[in-house]
Amino acid sequence: MDTLSRLEHVIAQRLCASPDESYVAQLHSRGLKVIARKLGEEATEAVVAALSGTDEELVGEAADVLFHLLVLLAEKQVPLSAVLAELDRREGTSGLAEKASRSS
Repeated sequence: MDTLSRLEHVIAQRLCASPDESYVAQLHSRGLKVIARKLGEEATEAVVAALSGTDEELVGEAADVLFHLLVLLAEKQVPLSAVLAELDRREGTSGLAEKASRSS
């Protein structure tokens, strides 16, 4: 998790940069809808790579998904630690049971 924590920190710093100097700042300046759409695009590309690409393509797309998810979380001021805490909370729970608990 050190890599993701470091990336979260870098993204937080770059939110305040000039859009001319930072891709993260460019996304931030364009707003939440653009960031969310970009995450969706990257997720779709990961699915395509999983179904018809190489392992290397999937790895690259998965990295893009994680990066853009962290940008979205930063935009919403949701710390990665909150997501990790939710995963910890779900640990040891059947995926079927966890899903059923959300549908009620």
